[in-house]
Amino acid sequence: MTQIGSIYGQALYDLASSEGLSQPIWQELHILQQCFCAEQPDFLNLLSTPSIPKQERCQILDDSFADKLQPYVLNFLKILTEKGYMRHFDHCCTAYRDAYYRDNGILLVEAVSAAPLTDDQTRRLAQKLTAVTGKQIELHSRVDPDCIAGIRLVYDGKQVDDTLQHRLSDIGKLLKNTAL
Repeated sequence: MTQIGSIYGQALYDLASSEGLSQPIWQELHILQQCFCAEQPDFLNLLSTPSIPKQERCQILDDSFADKLQPYVLNFLKILTEKGYMRHFDHCCTAYRDAYYRDNGILLVEAVSAAPLTDDQTRRLAQKLTAVTGKQIELHSRVDPDCIAGIRLVYDGKQVDDTLQHRLSDIGKLLKNTAL
């Protein structure tokens, strides 16, 4: 995450939180992040184009989002556009999300497995993690064909690896360090 993204995302979160709007603003940012970063990256490029005057770029935002977004979100987009920081938008959203999740007891967990998890497995895993961590779990699963049997969890800067591949690696290290 960039320093600019951290500073601006945290600043928006602090403002939203003080106004009691942290959840609706997060919902809007999350949708915009998906749209701008995953589905329509050309829109971010347009808002970052220095050959288009800043006033015109801000007008594009007004034309596109006036009366559709929280005023704080629209003004935030305009500030990023005016400062030339729209390329940091994704990082701003991540910083906002991290602050929002921290303050609301939500833990983002990535589950990596060789095959897709069923809905029942996802539900049971989230329940177990909630019981262990005491936090509400937002679980994202990802398939990695190199992940042999089992599951690897990544959360809070930690990795819990309960895959066969990891277990075999541990056995190999143990045997390597064993004097015969």
